[in-house]
Amino acid sequence: MKANLILIVLVLAVVGGALWFMTTTNQQEPVVGIDDSKILSFADCEAAGYPVMESYPRQCRTADGRTFAEELPAPEPTYVNASADLIRVTTPTPGSVTGKPITVMGEARGGWYFEASFPIEVRNSAGAVIATGHAEAQSDWMTGNFVPFTATVQIPASYIGEAVLVLMNDNPSGMVENARSISFPITIEY
Repeated sequence: MKANLILIVLVLAVVGGALWFMTTTNQQEPVVGIDDSKILSFADCEAAGYPVMESYPRQCRTADGRTFAEELPAPEPTYVNASADLIRVTTPTPGSVTGKPITVMGEARGGWYFEASFPIEVRNSAGAVIATGHAEAQSDWMTGNFVPFTATVQIPASYIGEAVLVLMNDNPSGMVENARSISFPITIEY
């Protein structure tokens, strides 16, 4: 019993010491000679010599407490047997954070539709389909011109995380050579 009590006290002392060490050594020292009011971006903060946190995206914090996140380039859409000359998605944008449901808007050439609609899927990071929907043409779809579309895809309430939005042409022939798609990553958070 006494040995267990000594062991518990020893463990608490080690944990307490480690926490004290982390809080005292992790304090940010002010960078001498830097005018913090001139720091307006992550690049400015990093160039001024402030520490950069290894988060994603990376973050830099100034001595006055402001935090700047590194701006990452937006991912490019992936086209399969298609191009931006056939379909354009205006919302959500590649890499954006969305809620539930997801509103999808854009325009596609009339040949992308069949009976004024085409299918949409949302897949998880493993590629499994977590939600489906259909985009509906907002005007006459029997044309070679761009036709606006809108869709609402309901994501399961329990799903939060990275996903891929996939918009596919409606391919009533079922022939692989006629299948077209555009896909890009999004993050579902709320």
